[in-house]
This record gives sequence, C-alpha cells and structure tokens, in this order.
Amino acid sequence: MDRNDGIIASGGANVVGSAVASGKQSRAVARDITVSQPPEGRQQSPQEIRDLLARLIDELGRSDHPDREGLIDVARDAREELDAPTPRRSKLAVLAGALTRAVAGLTPLAALAVAIEQAIQGL
Repeated sequence: MDRNDGIIASGGANVVGSAVASGKQSRAVARDITVSQPPEGRQQSPQEIRDLLARLIDELGRSDHPDREGLIDVARDAREELDAPTPRRSKLAVLAGALTRAVAGLTPLAALAVAIEQAIQGL
C-alpha cells in the first residue's frame, strides 16, 4: 500500500478524542478498555469469563447505551449460566453473540464483548 487516506466516513460520523465512529446509531467513546487475550491455545476458565462479564456490566452501567439495562440483564444471565453445575455452551454462545451485536458501535465495549464471546467459544 503506497497511500493511506485515513478514515473515510460516509453519512454521519461521531468523533470523540481519538475515537471515531461511523454508521447509523454508532457512537465514539474516548474511554480506553484494555482486554488481554490468553496465550494461544489456552482456554479461559469460567471464573475468568465471569470476571470479563463483571467488567462489561460495570462499563455498560457507566455508558449511555440506550439498551444498557437490558444488556446488563443479559450479561447477568450469562454469569448465572456459568455458575450452573453444567453450563450450557449453546445458551452462553447465544447470550455472548447478542451482547457483541448490541455493542458493536461502541468500540471499547465491543472489544470486551468479543473477548467474552471468544472465551465462551473456547469452553
């Protein structure tokens, strides 16, 4: 690549600090949420996934996402499922996928939701 034109946004765009969001109902968020991935090939434990869900619940509580209360309920449902004697991976995958899709426009929350979804897939 010889040329980089940066970010090209068609339609509406929202810029906050160094965060840029483009698209319908997208939102730029200037908070930095660091999500560390486990080493290649290592699965995350149910407790580690619970910790990620707790972080997501905290971040959603601080966000202005219009569906934050419902999303917090979904994240709590996922934590409860992880506490079951035999957690249902299919239910966890559905819950994690719903969270990922719901926060796709909020980059920091999306990174955390994707980490949760990938961890659940590794169970």
